[in-house]
Formats: sequence, C-alpha cells, structure tokens
Amino acid sequence: MNKGNEMGNFREEITLVNAGDTVRVEAGLLKETRQITLDAVVDTGATTVVIDENIRRQLGLSIVTTKWTTFANGTRQECGVTEPVIVHWKNRLWGCPAVVVPGAKRTLLGAIPLEGMDLMVDPVNMRLTGVHGEDEVMLAL
Repeated sequence: MNKGNEMGNFREEITLVNAGDTVRVEAGLLKETRQITLDAVVDTGATTVVIDENIRRQLGLSIVTTKWTTFANGTRQECGVTEPVIVHWKNRLWGCPAVVVPGAKRTLLGAIPLEGMDLMVDPVNMRLTGVHGEDEVMLAL
C-alpha cells in the first residue's frame, strides 16, 4: 500500500521474515517464524534492504559480515550485513541480506529485492508496479 511520498520517495508496506526461521519451523525446531510488517521507503539508490538494530534484534538476524557503506550524503560507515531475510510485498517475495545501519530512521527497500520481485518504480504515480504486469516473472540466464 502506498503511504505517500517524502521528498520524491514513497513508502510501501512490506513484511520481513527471518529466512533461517522458515527452515527451523519446517524441521520442527521452532513453532513460528519471526517477522515484522512495516512501511519501508522505496529507494532504488539503496542496494538491498536497510534496517536498524532494533528490527535486526526483533527478527533475530545474525550479523554474518561487515561492509563499508556509502550513504546518499557521501559519508561512509562500516555496517553489519545479516543472514538472509525474506521480503514480502503483496503476492511477491525475495530473499536477501539486510544492511544494519545503527540509528537508521527508516527501513529502505532497495534495488536488489525490487529486481528479484520483478518490480519497478512508477514515478508518475509514486508506487511499485510489476515490470511484466501483475504476474511476477523470474528470469534465468
């Protein structure tokens, strides 16, 4: 659901799920997956999903590495990169790591999960739309 725009950006409701939990639930080691539904700013300048430390803890995501991250204002900071998180938007999903930015004021939905879910930004209507229409298309080369 489009939540309006903010300086050329707009928000969409997404659900983030700890991907490792889905495996543990299937194996009978866990009763349910940890997940959170929130409004994320759609940001094609971001590579992946950007979350804060609080969301990382709620989802129980482990930090698997750190990477230097460059922000829109040109500053750089070393940030944690998590184990995979599953991003759900409407009837689509994609798994990818999240970048944990301490003190991040908003969750960002970046280019890789958008591409993986076959989505693009409709700049006129400030919303997400399917690249190939309503049906998601998975491309394999």
